[in-house]
Amino acid sequence: MNILIVEDEIRLAEALAQIMIEQKYTTDTVYDGEDGLTYAESGIYDVIVLDVMLPKRNGFEVVKALRSKKIATPVLLLTARDEVSDKVTGLDCGADDYMTKPFSPEELLARVRALSRRQGDVVLEELVFSDLVLNLSANTLQCNQKSVHLGYKEFEVLRLLMSNPKRIVPKEDLITKVWGTESGAEDNNVEAYISFLRKKMSFLGSQANIGTVRKVGYRLEEENG
Repeated sequence: MNILIVEDEIRLAEALAQIMIEQKYTTDTVYDGEDGLTYAESGIYDVIVLDVMLPKRNGFEVVKALRSKKIATPVLLLTARDEVSDKVTGLDCGADDYMTKPFSPEELLARVRALSRRQGDVVLEELVFSDLVLNLSANTLQCNQKSVHLGYKEFEVLRLLMSNPKRIVPKEDLITKVWGTESGAEDNNVEAYISFLRKKMSFLGSQANIGTVRKVGYRLEEENG
């Protein structure tokens, strides 16, 4: 999962990032509303954790700007204020959830997980392509009666491919969404994980394969199609 944290209290921002990293989530952290909006406009994040009281642009303004640009990334607002009017304002601006400081890491993670599963009003438990089934809660890939467990990055790469069936997913998108914008990951990192996935798909005896589109990226294909 790819998380954007927008929080101007640096120690709290670092603590939030550490909570996410311990869950093996990819995390970017920025410290004011303008940077938060710039990062969020990329559309690469699964969830945005956004403080309300920020320099340059407050959280309400950031959410409103995102929604006006048709960016639907789920937003969890954080605030030290508990007034009902603030909650109503945040939700009316387009936020998806609201937490008042202080809060427990367990509740924060539960809300982030809940937001990441939202697909409209539908909670997806698995993705299917050809004879492959990717279980989104168990990180397993199944074909007929056989299954294998996927490592974190293997899972995230395949999740992106299976969420965009038969469409080309550029290498740059895979790097950004799986490794993060500041990771330093390169094409050969992607190529290595594509190779791991191909071997596992071959082990399962799947009719599906990951095709390479030269100098662009990858897409899922059916060997008999």
